[in-house]
Amino acid sequence: MAASDQAAMQRWAGLVLAVSAVLALIFANSSFSGAYSAILSFPIQVAIGDFAIAKPLLLWVNDGLMAIFFLLVGLEIKREFLAGELSDWRRAVLPLIAACGGFAVPALLFVALNIGSPQNFAAWAVPTATDIAFVVGLIAALGRLVPFSLKVFALAIAIIDDLMAGGVIAAFYTAKISLPMLGLAMVCLASLVVFNRLGVRRIAAYMLVGIVMWALVLKSGVHATLAGVAMGLVIPLHTKSGATPLEDIEHGLQPWVSFLIVPIFAFVNAGVPLAGMGLDALFAPLTMGIIIGLFVGKQFGILGATWLAVRAGLSPRPAGSTWLQIYGVAILCGIGFTMSLFIGSLSFSDPVLRDRVRLGVIVGSLASAIFGVLVLWIAAKRAPVGP
Repeated sequence: MAASDQAAMQRWAGLVLAVSAVLALIFANSSFSGAYSAILSFPIQVAIGDFAIAKPLLLWVNDGLMAIFFLLVGLEIKREFLAGELSDWRRAVLPLIAACGGFAVPALLFVALNIGSPQNFAAWAVPTATDIAFVVGLIAALGRLVPFSLKVFALAIAIIDDLMAGGVIAAFYTAKISLPMLGLAMVCLASLVVFNRLGVRRIAAYMLVGIVMWALVLKSGVHATLAGVAMGLVIPLHTKSGATPLEDIEHGLQPWVSFLIVPIFAFVNAGVPLAGMGLDALFAPLTMGIIIGLFVGKQFGILGATWLAVRAGLSPRPAGSTWLQIYGVAILCGIGFTMSLFIGSLSFSDPVLRDRVRLGVIVGSLASAIFGVLVLWIAAKRAPVGP
C-alpha cells in the first residue's frame, strides 16, 4: 500500500472511530438507551457437542472481535521488531525508553490519587495505554505539520505500549485458570510454531488452529485476546518459497479492524450514561486518577524519559524535530481510548465503577487529543517542516 493511501486510511479510520464513540454517547443518553442496553446484553451461544460458549453481545465483542484486533497487534509487533523501525536497537531504544516512561508515570499518578481508595487499584493500568488508531490517525491528519521521524517515533511508542498492555492483561487480569484447557491451548500454540518452522504458507491452516486456540484460552480463564497476540507472533514473516504470510494477513485484516472491529468496540464500550453523573463522579478519585494519568502522566512520562535518554547520549533526538513537537506527540499519546476502555472493562464488574472508568478515559483522551493537536500546530508555526 502506498504511503499516501496508508495515511488516508489512517485519517478515515480515526474519524470512523470518533463517530462510533459519539454515537455510543448519544444512544446511552437518549430515548434509545433502553434499546442500547438490550443490544449489549443480548445473549449469544455457540455450541459444538458439550463444548459451549455463551456470552452477551458485549463480551462477544470484547473477547471475540478484540482477539482479531490483538492478532493484528501481534503481527505489527513482530514485523516492526524483525524488519521495521524496531529491528535496529539504536532506533528502538528511544521509543522503548519513552514508552516505559509513558507507562510508569501514569500508573504512579493513578495510585497516588487513589491511595485512600485501594478498591480502585484494579484500574491502575487503565491510564497506561495508548490508542494506536487515534494517535496515528490524528498525526496522519496533521500531514506535514509533523516530521516523518516523529510519526515513526509515535508509531513505535504505540506498538511497544500495546506489547506492554498484553503483558499487563496476562499478568493482572487473568481469572481462575483451568490447567487442562490451558494445556490444550499450548498444544495449539506449539502446532502453530511447527507450522512456522516448516514454512507453511496456507493462511487457512493458521486460522483454523488459531480459532481453536482462542476458544480454549477463553475457557482456560486467561483472557482470550492474548490468543490473538500469540498467534500473530508465530505467523512467519517470510517462508522458504518467498511467500509473506504475515504481511498478507496484516494487509487483509487492517481495513476490517480499522473500519469495523474497533468502531464496533467503541460503540459498545463508550456509551456512558451521564444522567445523574455530576461533578462528584467527575472528581471522584477513580475518574480523576485516569484523567490525570492519561493527560498529565503520559505527556510528562514520555517527554521526561525521552529528554533523559537524549541527554544521556543513549539516542539522538528524532531527526528534524524540535522539543515542542516531541512534547506535542507525547500529549497525543495520552489518547488511551480503545486500549484504556478495554483494560477498564476487565477491571470492575460494578457498573458504577465501570462508568466512572469510561468517563475518565473519554475526558482524558479528549483533552490529550485537543491539546496535542494545538501544541503540534503551534510548533509547526514556529518551526515549519519541510517535505
